[in-house]
Amino acid sequence: MSTPASVAPKDFAGRHALVTGGGGGIGRAIALGLAERGADVCVLDVGASAAEETAAAVRALGRRAAVVVHDTGHDAVVDAIGSAAAGFGAFDLLVNNAGISPKKPDGRKRMLWETSPQEWRQVVDVNLNGYFLALRAVLPGMMERRRGAVVNIGSLAGLRYSSIAGAAYATAKNAVIGLTRQAAGEVAEFGIRINCIAPGRIETGMAAVAGGSFNEAIRESTPLRRLGLPEDIAEAALFLLSDRASFITGESLVVSGGRGL
Repeated sequence: MSTPASVAPKDFAGRHALVTGGGGGIGRAIALGLAERGADVCVLDVGASAAEETAAAVRALGRRAAVVVHDTGHDAVVDAIGSAAAGFGAFDLLVNNAGISPKKPDGRKRMLWETSPQEWRQVVDVNLNGYFLALRAVLPGMMERRRGAVVNIGSLAGLRYSSIAGAAYATAKNAVIGLTRQAAGEVAEFGIRINCIAPGRIETGMAAVAGGSFNEAIRESTPLRRLGLPEDIAEAALFLLSDRASFITGESLVVSGGRGL
């Protein structure tokens, strides 16, 4: 993040955060932003080495860190999160970020009729069901304490037709917006807020698969004339997770550089 940890506001001092897909890209930027602002962070990722790298960076900022290596699309992740909370501390903050977007060998999207049923189920399991499972794991504790904040990472592809993402990804991300709204309404009386961020094109490893020329064309079509950075999404997430957003829930914030206007 851009603010040195020594001078960053400690919005999350004493809080415990769980970040899924925290091993890289947007998830890592959010995990580090939370640590800079005082939170202890548990990193959940399917990649052990990537998760450990993020955890090490969190510790370098002076915060506690833990790692859970798991596929968020599997039901057993609920128990894995519960076990992590027992040893780390009950989670006050959740960022649902883990996601996959399979592509063709040339980096372009697979059309609906080219998508196998197996791939469809896998994408929906990770990008939608994984969010439900993480919510199911942490919400009861938040409800008991009558405090908590959640940010679900959606996508611009979930709001309008996407020339980049395939139908499975776009459908799952659209459903994340509905999940956010419904879940927010169900837990609001317990003092828990749930919001969504819909990023545009962000410079991550997932985006790099499409190649330089493809991403350059997207940059040129973006009103702000650049691709987003993981830190752009992290700053939005930190705001929505903080008490500064205490009267915001059930909303989806587009962070796209004006793309899709």
